[in-house]
Amino acid sequence: MTLIKSISGIRGTIGGQVGDNLTPIDAVKFAAAYGTFIVRRNPGKKKLTIVVGRDARISGKMITSLVANTLVGLGIDVIDLGLSTTPTVEIAVPLENADGGIILTASHNPKQWNALKLLNEKGEFLNGEEGEQILALAENEDLNFAEVDDLGSYTKNKTYVQKHIDEVLNLELVDIDAIKKANFKVVVDAVNSTGGIFIPALLDQLGVKCVELYCEPNGQFPHNPEPLKEHLTDISELVVQEKADVGIVVDPDVDRLALVSEDGSMFGEEYTLVACADYVLGRLKGGNTVSNLSSSRALRDVTEKHGGTYTASAVGEVNVVIAMKATNTVIGGEGNGGIIYPASHYGRDSLVGVALFLSHLAREKVSCKTLRDSYPSYFMSKNKIQLTPQIDVDNILETMASIYKNEAVNTIDGVKIDFAEEWVHLRKSNTEPIIRIYTESSSQENADRLAKRFIKEIENVIA
Repeated sequence: MTLIKSISGIRGTIGGQVGDNLTPIDAVKFAAAYGTFIVRRNPGKKKLTIVVGRDARISGKMITSLVANTLVGLGIDVIDLGLSTTPTVEIAVPLENADGGIILTASHNPKQWNALKLLNEKGEFLNGEEGEQILALAENEDLNFAEVDDLGSYTKNKTYVQKHIDEVLNLELVDIDAIKKANFKVVVDAVNSTGGIFIPALLDQLGVKCVELYCEPNGQFPHNPEPLKEHLTDISELVVQEKADVGIVVDPDVDRLALVSEDGSMFGEEYTLVACADYVLGRLKGGNTVSNLSSSRALRDVTEKHGGTYTASAVGEVNVVIAMKATNTVIGGEGNGGIIYPASHYGRDSLVGVALFLSHLAREKVSCKTLRDSYPSYFMSKNKIQLTPQIDVDNILETMASIYKNEAVNTIDGVKIDFAEEWVHLRKSNTEPIIRIYTESSSQENADRLAKRFIKEIENVIA
């Protein structure tokens, strides 16, 4: 079964059986549930508007047509941004005074996947309670379509590449002059999705020479689209060959940003946020930050260096945003390269991340590798234990928390145990019977050792 329904949307592989895969019928039903939710939360409002946009996946045009026309059938006006990015749609919703938004993307999943990501009227992801309401509407097929005279309209809007770039360039801490003076040369790997439209256009307006790698938005991903080290050998080699200052890698919907140093080494997804936060906190003379429990301790270290307070949230962008708002955070995000900068909007945005990072690099007047080496060095290990469906995962996590009750234990999302020099985070999957085990330590060897230790301890608890 490759159809996953959650509070954040629906995702699955194209084709197959209804209810088991992301078929046209499933796309229509879920879009109708979301549209019905929007209609019912705005009683009496005569005209409702929803913004839609998609990444470059092969199935994107088909899914967009199904979703957009379903919304029209509910009496909702649709503004279609066409080839777009997740942060572009997030920005467009409030700019268009829309009532919601849908991004058609499966993020870092391979090309056979697609998904519907759902936004509220602020251009932010729906919360858990709202997501549950939509799931219930879809399950019960409690849907009401408009009569012929009340159908919505459909409009294409192709202006948002420049509008998004303008939003970034207008940010106070984006130092356009410093970036232009630095005469940067950058290699961009956009995995043949919409980052190949947006990132080079942004770099051009920042005066950066751009060498494009996999920037044709045709949906034919040349490698696994998750921006991890093992998938990025091509750009690592090209950065060195081109004598570039930095390599920029984005995922298909452009909300995750990874960087490659001038010697071809990975700057590290975890350190994208660390570097951008260092820059922002330095310019603002302090401030608070948030990342999720599975993100590197390096952000905490940098935040405290600038006199701010670091907060860890539950995993998931909506949880990070909730914590950011509660703590008046100036920058936050996730260790997967997701930069959330409230001065722009409350969503992960690689365009914002690129502009802040290049501003930092230009003002520091050092190489990318030198900047990376200036930060605390931590190493992570990511593992999982496959379980049988009969095993009570919650009971296992409670047992592990009890065993380590004398350590610093956080249970807001699974169990995170903070030791003096390292940590382990244990989380259950919401879609399959596994426990994810993330560890971080002062060396890769130590991180792997800690992971193996906890895998063994969990196996002992199960036995």
